[in-house]
Amino acid sequence: MHPFRRAAASLAALAIALSAAGALAGDAPAPAAYPAVVAGHAVLPAMTFAVPPADAPAMFATSGKFAGPTLARIDRPFSVMGTTGSGNAVRETGLTFPFVGQAVQGFSGIKPLGNGEYVVLTDNGFGSKANSADAMLMVHRIKPDWQTGRVAVLNTLFLSDPDKKVPFRIVTEPTRERYLTGADFDIESIQPVGDHFWFGDELGPFLIETDAAGRVLTVVDTVADGKPVRSPDNPYITMPGAPGPVAFESRRSKGFEGMAASEDGKTLYPLLEGGLWDAAKGAPETDAQGHELLRIFEFDVASKKFTGKSWKYRLEANGNSIGDFNLIGGTRGLIIERDQGEGDAARACQGDPKPDCFATPAKLKRVFLVDLSQADADGVLRKIGSIDLLAMKDPDHKARQGGRGGMLSFPFVTIENVARVDADHIIVANDNNLPFSSGRAVDRQDDNEFVLLTVPELLNGK
Repeated sequence: MHPFRRAAASLAALAIALSAAGALAGDAPAPAAYPAVVAGHAVLPAMTFAVPPADAPAMFATSGKFAGPTLARIDRPFSVMGTTGSGNAVRETGLTFPFVGQAVQGFSGIKPLGNGEYVVLTDNGFGSKANSADAMLMVHRIKPDWQTGRVAVLNTLFLSDPDKKVPFRIVTEPTRERYLTGADFDIESIQPVGDHFWFGDELGPFLIETDAAGRVLTVVDTVADGKPVRSPDNPYITMPGAPGPVAFESRRSKGFEGMAASEDGKTLYPLLEGGLWDAAKGAPETDAQGHELLRIFEFDVASKKFTGKSWKYRLEANGNSIGDFNLIGGTRGLIIERDQGEGDAARACQGDPKPDCFATPAKLKRVFLVDLSQADADGVLRKIGSIDLLAMKDPDHKARQGGRGGMLSFPFVTIENVARVDADHIIVANDNNLPFSSGRAVDRQDDNEFVLLTVPELLNGK
């Protein structure tokens, strides 16, 4: 039996009709700022690991062997210190690697299953295709306990390709089981559709379908405006024999980050993390005012094809990224937008960066409400309203860590999970980038944190 079969039952049968009509962005009011109140907070410790399947190659007994600064293999477990930041702003995270087992960290996609349970995915491992060949791709069924503050990992699926549906060489190519790794795909979003799963990938970017056991059924190339979209990590990109330009349409790590689904499961809406690359301008796609635009595509599950329709999401500031996208009913959805900073601004470095301060503290971490039926003539979505993840109200002191003065902040560099729980609540969680993020404390690796928020004004915004 499909371990996540409840997901199918939880998705109501309701078709959605999309319209490009809507108010012009220039005429629309600024997004409303709504409050967010902490209703629960739960923490999964960073040092949480899964045991690889018994039939997995021995190389997966440890992970992070290629995640060092030179990408050379590191055989001795726990021999290299994790760091965050760059240049003169490097800080140690307090954790060492390679790890024994497969790190459960790095949640980058969430979907409620009912009964207080959620399906989440572990993304490609250690941040890039080059350093994640020993990181297995996993999907977990979890249950946060808002009373105790703990998170139970109830079940783990390991993705595989035993039937050779992936049309290019994978890391475990010669094995029978052909388990997938972070050097094959960087899965960043998940949607249960019936008894199958669909994933959005950053490396291709691709859309990937698996069965209930995590076995690949389909890999779909991305098409925009009738043309293929490929990143520098796409397996079909050929490097020139001598230094020279290489054509691609999506920058590295700017493929599919969020992916919503219609309530009947017939349509997917994958969202790029960065604007399509405009080769003529040497820059990502922008509007007339120079604001970067991210594409949301329409994908028909039955035909397994992109329909050719798309929308555009305008970033608050160029260089920002999105973290997740899920519909909350009809055409309305939630999108996480974030900057690249981490850490509390109150502990920002004054002058030169030091180990006891944040050189680039978090400034923008928000959840925006959008409606696919409210786009201007160019397809740019109106932002209806938002909540500030750096200023969540905590009057009942439910924060397990990071609470101060009746407030809770998520000052993490990557916050990549948001979904509607019920009529009044949403769930938000971070991607802790083990062992390369420390936004909660200057010298301690971030945990996986889940927060339940009461946000009726956001969910009912107009």
